[in-house]
Amino acid sequence: MHEPLQFGQYYHIYNRGNNRENLFIEKRNYAYFLRLYARHILPVAETFAYCLLPNHFHFLIRTRTEEEQLEYLEIKQIGSVLKTEPIFKAKKPSRAFNNFFIAYARGFNNATDRTGVLFETPFRRKIITSDAYFYRLLAYIHMNPQKHGFVDDFRDWPWSSYRSLLSEKETRLERESVFEWLGGRDFFEAFHLEAVDESAMAGFIEKDFEDGFC
Repeated sequence: MHEPLQFGQYYHIYNRGNNRENLFIEKRNYAYFLRLYARHILPVAETFAYCLLPNHFHFLIRTRTEEEQLEYLEIKQIGSVLKTEPIFKAKKPSRAFNNFFIAYARGFNNATDRTGVLFETPFRRKIITSDAYFYRLLAYIHMNPQKHGFVDDFRDWPWSSYRSLLSEKETRLERESVFEWLGGRDFFEAFHLEAVDESAMAGFIEKDFEDGFC
């Protein structure tokens, strides 16, 4: 039984396709998934890293507090319709993620003439309990495409946050926070090039999730 996501907490969010089916078949599927993520999840969580692979995905997030949610939504409202009283209500993070997955599954099934459950349920989540956990998980997420043999060099995978974090372009990722935590851009890059100790990753993710990937 997975505990509901709490407000103001760091999490590793991950899941895979039901019966290990692919979640993404075409490039447009990845882009659509990220657009829906921005719509449903950005109001309830900050995002530090992500990686989308054909049949599974990973996110490193911090859920916003109830107050932070309201502040985020009110800022987004400014410039369109000004209100003199609060009109928003904080949303439970778990509900936002469920709505996100339902929306994607509906769109994906319609586009591929597919029926039935798309994701394993419930979606996986692990609370992040230390700085070391955060650092190692960040690298683990970005290196996943190389780990599973989709590319020879994880830096070449287009559907992760690695290149976006290093880019100078505007981003919705918490780029400055990541660099601040890791002591700067140079250390961020160097840290990712170190060999990842798989034993140090024990407990970051259920073993059954790692077994049997293509």
